Amino acid sequence: MDATLQRCDVAIVGGGLVGASLALALRGTGLSIAVIEAFAPESSAQPSFDERTTALGNGSRRVFEALGVWQQLAPEASQIRRIHISDAGRFGFARLEARDFDQDALGYVVANRVLGRELWAALRAQSDVSLRMPARVTQVTLDAEEARLAVEDASGRYTLGAKLVVAADGAQSLVRQAAGIAVTRDDYAQTAIVAAVRTDQADDGTAYERFTQAGPMALLPIRTPQVGHWRTLVWAAKPEEAAALLALEASQFLARWQQAFGWRAGRALQLGHRVAYPLSLVRAGAGIAQRAVLLGNASQALHPVAGQGFNLGLRDAAELAELLAAAARTREDVGGEALLGTFNAHRDVDRNGVVRFTDTLVRTFSDERAGIASLRDLGLLLFDLLPPAKRALSRVSFGFGGHSPRLTRGLPLQ
Repeated sequence: MDATLQRCDVAIVGGGLVGASLALALRGTGLSIAVIEAFAPESSAQPSFDERTTALGNGSRRVFEALGVWQQLAPEASQIRRIHISDAGRFGFARLEARDFDQDALGYVVANRVLGRELWAALRAQSDVSLRMPARVTQVTLDAEEARLAVEDASGRYTLGAKLVVAADGAQSLVRQAAGIAVTRDDYAQTAIVAAVRTDQADDGTAYERFTQAGPMALLPIRTPQVGHWRTLVWAAKPEEAAALLALEASQFLARWQQAFGWRAGRALQLGHRVAYPLSLVRAGAGIAQRAVLLGNASQALHPVAGQGFNLGLRDAAELAELLAAAARTREDVGGEALLGTFNAHRDVDRNGVVRFTDTLVRTFSDERAGIASLRDLGLLLFDLLPPAKRALSRVSFGFGGHSPRLTRGLPLQ
């Protein structure tokens, strides 16, 4: 590594949604924070802050309230006031209504570019957070004393030493590889097509989850400066079917979508840009290593069927921020085994619960055997009739058990 050495307490590799949220949470803790990000947030090459959308649960909303950015996000967030789940061509369906649980909304849908814009605007106002961007980490070395990162930016190359390195660098994490943490990859044999769809029916706050023979699809309300009534479509299909759908003209694609989805959201009028990405469950064999911790997609990349990926990653960040802030107050080692072990213990139940929940949904609704499909539909109908089950599902965004971080309760770190 280069002889030029700089130091910080916590180095966050990756300034996407999870990494930026963690950095913002750590402001004012007395820790020196460095965020290393390859792309500027406003760059068209930034993969984290594109036109895709993120569904935020109420737990995530509380985190952003505590971080002081929800006031800026709220005007551009679309409320999910009800959720409608259906099994196309079968009798199963279920409904959730926010008002039944004395909630304003079951969740919110926000464009990733809006989340990135507000998080980075807040970060740029912090004097104790060093934003190294655009910059690239080329090598990571971990030992008992510190983590060392070889960094390249416009000014040249240097080495950054840190008491703790946070891997928020995505599913292909360089930090995770350097830590020697293996991953398991379970291919769902599905490709997600994401696009904006304009219909002739106004948004009424309904989020649809519809399971069809062509694959599961979600249709979410969004706010956009474009004229008309727009929604975000996430359509998961077998790779060969997804390729055929992507090759269709816009009008043909909309006709296929209308046939599969139905008319609950109105008549399809216009299609936005389509993007596609393969779907699999990718999970790290460990969430921590010597002087390192994995967050977000570096730890687990989930199927989007229930919109839980970012919400889980944000709870990881909230827990880590709470532990680091406490360690800073007591002058404990922020990258020591004790802190990382506590983090792992606090997050284990929630992480495992979310992975099981999303994986079970995907497999259950992908199984078209007659007996399984009938049981599935019966389960949906029973769920629709059971208030306690609905109440439990409405609180999924607060986690699947274990320790509840202060930020997810809307409380400050200290």
